[in-house]
Amino acid sequence: MIEFYMPSLPARPRPKRRSVRRLALVGAVILLAILVIGWQSMLSSIGNLLIQSDPPERVDLILVLGGDFWGPRVLKAAELGAHGYAPVVLLSSPPYAGRPEGELTIPFLAERGYSPALFQVFAHHAASTVAEAIALREELARRSARRVILVTSAYHSRRACIVFRLFCPGIQFLSVPAADTHYGADTWWKTAASRDLFLSEVTKMLGSVLIAYPRYRLG
Repeated sequence: MIEFYMPSLPARPRPKRRSVRRLALVGAVILLAILVIGWQSMLSSIGNLLIQSDPPERVDLILVLGGDFWGPRVLKAAELGAHGYAPVVLLSSPPYAGRPEGELTIPFLAERGYSPALFQVFAHHAASTVAEAIALREELARRSARRVILVTSAYHSRRACIVFRLFCPGIQFLSVPAADTHYGADTWWKTAASRDLFLSEVTKMLGSVLIAYPRYRLG
């Protein structure tokens, strides 16, 4: 009987447990990084939903909303007016220290080189964006305004544009917002101030559309 000799093959080396653990750890870190980056990108997109920014165009007037009479809003509106986007900048002016705040704004802007003749004041006692839009509707109609640049803080721009379009029908509103250091759209979830602004704006936006406007229409 003939016997054949078959040499035994060497056993394959098994990967060391330490190497496997390292590979698993690296993979987990990479996966976590992808998830974190993805969530941050999504949260950033959500934060930017509060902001509506349109390219500036020639309009009948520039309307700057009240509440920021020595800050970015009035400076942005003044800059747009000085560049000829409208013949007049209308300062929506709730009271401040017993005076329409726009009366304090004009000297502030004049000191910075802007012509006082560019600005006009509309005084009112509105305490909300909805009330402000209702108060301004007749004034805008009186001025025969058909196209208006709306200037407010960036975080407030989406809601303001929605409200003015609802409560001032027949007028085309372009939103050219002013920068605001109180709200970081790309990192809003990281600071208490930005989180509070985000939640407040979303709540007020829903309230304006779902409650205030239907109630106004029915009333």
